Amino acid sequence: MIETGEKAPDFTLPATGGKSFETLGNPITEEGNLTLSAFAGRPVVLYFYPKDNTPGCTTEALDFTRLAPDFAAAGAVVVGISKDSLKKHENFCAKYDLGIYLASDDDAETCEAYGVWAEKSMYGKTFWGIVRATFLIDADGKVAKVWPKVKVKGHAEEVLGAVRDLG
Repeated sequence: MIETGEKAPDFTLPATGGKSFETLGNPITEEGNLTLSAFAGRPVVLYFYPKDNTPGCTTEALDFTRLAPDFAAAGAVVVGISKDSLKKHENFCAKYDLGIYLASDDDAETCEAYGVWAEKSMYGKTFWGIVRATFLIDADGKVAKVWPKVKVKGHAEEVLGAVRDLG
């Protein structure tokens, strides 16, 4: 997993548009892609999560959406990444009226670059999947804080506090 102080790996992924961020401009290209470096000069909250429409992932997305205006007021952008397809992300956003960007990393290349693609186990079976983790990237593109193995409850509020502390 990348660590605090490291340069955040850039990426370009297909993404949904976060409707709470009109005031920050829309970094989604005509091709429907979002590039991390398009946010240069502002903090980015990059959170990795396992799967759309699961209880923990839904709660996390709703918490970040609820606080989206506060993140925007602090000049920050929130981007969630999973391996789900863009179509699944669009359906997830529509179902819950999400106001954050969701990017599709179907080949897990970005997940691997950030060190969140890992071997996991559940009910005695081992498999590869995304470890729920969040990275706060500062305006200079460096990792300011890392939350490995995130517990969802209260997480969005904690991340917002860290964004405000960047001040």
